[in-house]
Amino acid sequence: MMGIEWLRPAAFLGSILYALIGVVIFWLCFWLIDKITPTDLWAEIVEKQNRALALVVAAMCLGISIIVAAAIH
Repeated sequence: MMGIEWLRPAAFLGSILYALIGVVIFWLCFWLIDKITPTDLWAEIVEKQNRALALVVAAMCLGISIIVAAAIH
């Protein structure tokens, strides 16, 4: 009965807590990288439609997400 194991309150709340911690760490890393770069990443991507920068930021987001997930796991 491995399928019902995640319904236990302790496992469910633990999963929610780790997910929230992961999201907070991800956004802190993104904010830090946004502050380190010389331009405003969001304005450059949204207003100027810079697709190359959007691709680099997407790769960075995936990298941060993988690192955070591995650290939490």
